[in-house]
Amino acid sequence: MQVSDTNNVKIYNLSAGKSLPEWLSERKRRALLKKNVDIRRRIELIQDFDMPGVSSTVRVSKDGKYILATGTYKPRVKCFDVNNLSLKFERCFDSDAVTFQILSDDYSKLVFLQCDRYIEFHAAYGRYYRLRIPKFGRDMQYDYPSCDIFVVGASSDIYRLNLERGQFMTPYTSTASAINKCVINPVHNLLLCGTEEGKIEAWDQRSKSMIASLDCALTCVNENKDLERFPSISALKFNGGLQLGVGTASGQILLYDVRSNKPFYVKDHMYGLPIKDVEFHYQHDLVMSLDSSILKIWDKNNVSQLKCRFDFVQFYKYLQGKLFTSIESSVEYNNLCTVPNTGLLFLANENPKIQTYYIPSLGPAPKWASFLDSLTEELEENTAENIYDGYKFVTKQELESLGLDHLIGTNLLRAYMHGYFMDVRLYKKAKSVANPFEFDEYRKKKIKETIDKDRENRVQVNKLPKVNKDLALKLMNDEQNSKKNKAAAGTILKDNRFKALFDDPDFEIDKNTDEYRLLNPVLSRLDSAKMKKMKQKLVSQEFEPVEEEMEGKNSSDESEDEFEDMEEDSSDDEHTWTKEVKKQHKIIQREHRQKEREEEMKLMEEEAAKQPKLYELRHGEEFKGLNGLKKKLNKASLSERLQNEDTSVRLLGSVGNREMTFSTRKKRPTKFDEKNRHIEERKRVARTVRPKKTGYRR
Repeated sequence: MQVSDTNNVKIYNLSAGKSLPEWLSERKRRALLKKNVDIRRRIELIQDFDMPGVSSTVRVSKDGKYILATGTYKPRVKCFDVNNLSLKFERCFDSDAVTFQILSDDYSKLVFLQCDRYIEFHAAYGRYYRLRIPKFGRDMQYDYPSCDIFVVGASSDIYRLNLERGQFMTPYTSTASAINKCVINPVHNLLLCGTEEGKIEAWDQRSKSMIASLDCALTCVNENKDLERFPSISALKFNGGLQLGVGTASGQILLYDVRSNKPFYVKDHMYGLPIKDVEFHYQHDLVMSLDSSILKIWDKNNVSQLKCRFDFVQFYKYLQGKLFTSIESSVEYNNLCTVPNTGLLFLANENPKIQTYYIPSLGPAPKWASFLDSLTEELEENTAENIYDGYKFVTKQELESLGLDHLIGTNLLRAYMHGYFMDVRLYKKAKSVANPFEFDEYRKKKIKETIDKDRENRVQVNKLPKVNKDLALKLMNDEQNSKKNKAAAGTILKDNRFKALFDDPDFEIDKNTDEYRLLNPVLSRLDSAKMKKMKQKLVSQEFEPVEEEMEGKNSSDESEDEFEDMEEDSSDDEHTWTKEVKKQHKIIQREHRQKEREEEMKLMEEEAAKQPKLYELRHGEEFKGLNGLKKKLNKASLSERLQNEDTSVRLLGSVGNREMTFSTRKKRPTKFDEKNRHIEERKRVARTVRPKKTGYRR
C-alpha cells in the first residue's frame, strides 16, 4: 500500500506494491512470500484485478456486488465478485469494446459497443446476440422507462434500438457532423448529446425533437483564447435534475444550471488534454474531473451569503473551484469509476493493473472491504510499482560487457522486450568480476568533484571548461559576433541546467562517430586558426581582466573590427557546407568498405589456417616419417595440443556446465587387442565348408 498526502488529504493506493513475474511457479512464489516482508505485506484487494495489457472501462453493478472491466489484449471483459473478492468469469471479444452498459441489477444482462460497428448482447451464460450499426459508435446510453438504447458516433444520426420490440426505431437527426457523448437524466429523461463542434443538443423523447441547443465552445474561447485544441465536447454528467457538468477536449470543465445558457463556473485543468470523465460526489458537493494525466477533485460550492455582498466577491471566487486533492500518475488514465457512498474509486489506465484508490475523507470503505478502515492507519510504507523483486533487467549490450552473453538461451535469463531479466545476485557477482576496481574509481571521482567544488569559491578567471571545449569556443564566438544568437549562447554557458554539459565527462561529444562527422561541417563555425585566436584572447583575458578603451573608438567598434574576418569566413562556410557534407559522407563510406575488406581477409586467413598443410618433397630429399612432427608436438604446450586434437565435449544439465575429456597421447594396442583383431580378420576371410553331394540315398 502506498500513501500520499496531497493537499493534506490522505490517499491510499491499494494497487501499489511489488509484483511477481508470471513465469514463476507456485512453489517459488510461496518461497518469496516467506522470505520477503514487503511482498507479504502487500494488499491485493481483489484477486487478479488486472488486464493482460490495457484496461479501458470499469463499471459497478446497481446492486454493488459485481465489478465489470474491459480491456485488451486480447479484447475481453472480466467480472469480479466483491463478496469473494475474486474473478467470477472472463469472456473474450472479436474486437475492442469502446464502452458498455449494465442493463440489469447484476451481471446477467450486458450490452457492449465495439469498435468494428457491432453491438453485442450478453446474458449470464455468455453472448446472446450480435448486430451491426451503420456508422462507428463513440458512446451509448440505455433508457430504462422506454427500453431504448441510444448510440451516437461518427455521424449526425442518433440511433435508437428498442429492446422490447427488438428493432431499430427512427433515428434522431442532429445538426452536427459527429457526436462524441450522450447522457440521459434519470429525473426528467432528457437526452443530451455533445457534438464535435462544441455544442450540446437536448432531445425530448416524448416529442421526438430537439428542444434546445447550447454553444459551449464560445464560452471556452472567451475564457481562454490561447487554446491548443478545439473545445469539442468529450464528457457529460448530470448532478440531479438541474446541474450539468461538461468536459471539453481543450481541458475545461463547465458547470451549468439547465435553466441558464451560461455556466456558473469554469474550471481549467491547465494541461491542454481532453477531459475523459466528470463525476459528482453528492455527500461533499465535490467534482471529480479526469484527463489522461491527472484526476482532480475540487469544490463547487457557491456561498450564497457571501455572493450577495459586494466586498466578498473575490473571496467567493476563491472558494468556488478550490482544489480538494488530486491523483497523478506516470501512465495515461482512460476511465473513472466511483463506488457509490464510499471513498473507493477505480481508474482504468494504460497499464495491466487497474488502479484502486481509497480516500477516507470522501467516505468510508464499502461493506465488502470494511477491513480497509483499520489497515489504512497501520500500513503507510512507500513501495515501488511494477518491480520484480530479486530480478534485474539488462540489455544485450550490458550482457556482452559483463561477459554473460553465453547465458542467452539458458534458464538464467528470461527474455523480455529488448533485454533480459536475470537474478540480481548473479548480476552483482558478474559486475564485481568484470570491474573489480569500480568502487575505487567512483571514490576518486567523488573526491575530485569535491575538490573542484571548493576551488570554485576562489577567484575565477575566464577559462575554457574541462569538457566540450570546442563547443564552448563556438558559443563564445556566437556571443561576441552574432547579434541574433548572442542571448541564446550566453544563456547556455551561464544556465545551471546545462552545467553538466561542460562539467560531466559523460556528456562529452564523441568526434569519432559517423553522425558527428556528418553534422560537423554544418555545426562548426570555427576553424583551427579561429580557435587559436580565441584561445589567445582567453589567455590574455586571464592576466589582463580589465582593458582600457582606445581614444576616439568605442569598445563595440573595436570588437566589430576584431571579429570582422571571422564573420566573412563564416559566411563562406555557409555557402560551401553541402560540399563538405558530401565529402565526409564519401570518406565514411570508403572507411566502412575498407573495414569490411579487412574482416573478410581475416576470415579467409582463419579458414586457410584450419585446412591441412601439404608438404612437397624436393629432388634428392628423403622422407623421414613423422618423427620430426612428433618432436614438435612434444615441445608444444597443452593448449596447442588440445586445439589440434579432436576433443569430446558434453553438457551437464541445463545450467551451462560443460565436461571435456581428452588424452595427451594415443593409446598403444596391447597383445590381447592384437589377438582379437586377428581372430575377427580370420573369420571374415574363412570360407564356409559345404558337405559333398553323393549319387545314392540312405
